[in-house]
Amino acid sequence: MSTESEAAPARQVLNGATMGTRWSAILAGPAARDLTEADLAGLRHLLQAAVDRVDGQMSTWKPGSDLMRLNRAAVGSWQTVPAELFRVLQAGLRIGRLSEGLFHIGVGDLVTAWGFGAAGRQPDTGRITAQLGHRLKPAHELVEIDPGNLRVRRHAPMALDLSGIAKGFAADEMMRVLAGRGIADALVSLDGELVARGRRPDGTAWTVAVERPEHDRRAPLGMIALQDGAVATSGDYRHWVEIGRARLSHTMDPRLGGPTKSRLASVSVVNPSCMEADGWATALLVAGEDAGPALARAQGLDALFLLREGADIRQHRVGRVFDGPQPLIGAGAPAGA
Repeated sequence: MSTESEAAPARQVLNGATMGTRWSAILAGPAARDLTEADLAGLRHLLQAAVDRVDGQMSTWKPGSDLMRLNRAAVGSWQTVPAELFRVLQAGLRIGRLSEGLFHIGVGDLVTAWGFGAAGRQPDTGRITAQLGHRLKPAHELVEIDPGNLRVRRHAPMALDLSGIAKGFAADEMMRVLAGRGIADALVSLDGELVARGRRPDGTAWTVAVERPEHDRRAPLGMIALQDGAVATSGDYRHWVEIGRARLSHTMDPRLGGPTKSRLASVSVVNPSCMEADGWATALLVAGEDAGPALARAQGLDALFLLREGADIRQHRVGRVFDGPQPLIGAGAPAGA
């Protein structure tokens, strides 16, 4: 997904780098129009601090992150974690349970083996062979949480990885910062995760592009109108590894002990929470072209599935916000409602 790029009056744009990608915030409305340069600099600092805090707690690329500290802890030992990390772990375990283990926060060893982790881009054939075909036990059966004391402990030597949900949480945190400063109209984005609040300067809903799932270029498939909600996309076309003639996704299927395998190229989920949308988009992508839509319907989700059929892309829409001939959505209603 990508934010709109056309010029518009009475809006301010802030951006920065984090988590190996970039974040942006488009501010509109009277509150944004009245911001001074000093106000904007202060907001940018707060937004950068918010995403950096998530990165510092949840990155698997930073050895000193709170998540990596948890991964290094002795199996069976309780570890106190920051409130933000606890919240994301809790959500990840819940989505994992509701998806019957398809969303799995314990795939860190698989991610590393296939060359998608911090250790480097070279797949480890020995580790791949050892893990391929072995179904992972669900994470919610192996990780115990203590909400009253913000403690977590692992009951198996698994490497926790929150890359399927942490960016969505970071996008929510960005919007929380803006709301706390009285910004009622804004669109924030972090990679493929976006959160919209209020409306654009012209009074219409914010619009974002659904990308065609193509490996070699960025091109829009269609537009979504988004108001007071979030959208996240998981796909196989941005990060992959080539082994022989096969191009394999970075998304791991815990049932296979390796990358996902289906015609499903991407899934976009709309939800009030970007963290929830992010986690569910990953779960539905793992579920595949048949089980994914069924799971979305069972969970009452709004999701757009893009499937490859030769050179063509077929859409499969689930949920009320995707009803109609065009994938236009608002806060549960067509754009402009």
